Amino acid sequence: MKKSTCLAVLVVLGITGCASNGDLAEVRAMAERAQASADSARQAADAAQRSAAEATTLAQQANASAKNAEAKANETDQKIDRMFKKTMMK
Repeated sequence: MKKSTCLAVLVVLGITGCASNGDLAEVRAMAERAQASADSARQAADAAQRSAAEATTLAQQANASAKNAEAKANETDQKIDRMFKKTMMK
């Protein structure tokens, strides 16, 4: 009786140990998938950040160009006003 009880305990422990190893492998696989997903998300976030930085640079350049164009338009407007006033004085 003692041998059969001991054998039963060993069988249960063996099965439990195998199940735990299988569970551990499954958990490890899940963790690896989660890490891969996190790595992919990090890469996407980095790419988005680079795109946002490029967009900011382009917006700043466009703003500078617009200000330059506005200054030239104002200068041209002033020249036209002076020419008009000269013509009116004659």
